[in-house]
Amino acid sequence: MNEHLDYDLVLRVQQGDKRAFDLLVLKYQHRVVQLVYRYVKDASEAQDVAQEAFIKAYRALPDFRGESAFYTWLYRIAINTAKNYLLARTRRNGDAEIDVYDAEQIENAPQLQGMDTPEQQLLNDEILRVINAAIADLPEDMRMAIMLREIEGMSYEDIAQIMNCPVGTVRSRLFRAREAIDSKLNPLLE
Repeated sequence: MNEHLDYDLVLRVQQGDKRAFDLLVLKYQHRVVQLVYRYVKDASEAQDVAQEAFIKAYRALPDFRGESAFYTWLYRIAINTAKNYLLARTRRNGDAEIDVYDAEQIENAPQLQGMDTPEQQLLNDEILRVINAAIADLPEDMRMAIMLREIEGMSYEDIAQIMNCPVGTVRSRLFRAREAIDSKLNPLLE
């Protein structure tokens, strides 16, 4: 059902409805930023790379045929964008070449580990603190929904069953929870 909603939104974008893409961005921005952050290890750069991935996805959407789930397709674009960013950064820094087609190698490459400066580590710690505080401040129903979805990785349907409410209510709670977290996180990321 979730994939069906994504595909409906993709069709609307392909028919010229730019607001439908905004909904896809809202739905997946947190996951894409988290995914990209695993590669670039810098919060502000992860935001930039994720934004670039969404731009690439938007430009490529006319060719999306639904042969895979939208998120799977977006995930591949985000990974490739992160790898390209790392390759460009490596070349700028004059470091040894890396095989950008091997995600495991990039993630575990010794030359990419330990790049966090003390300032960057402080920012990362502060981001984590703000996110945890924002989650703690959420009303119980929103906090439970966001924890089950983002930390436990549960489907909307499973969350609806656990919380004894319709899937639409779960979506609404997640949307409001993400907005509340974003409102506290955005000043730190600007």
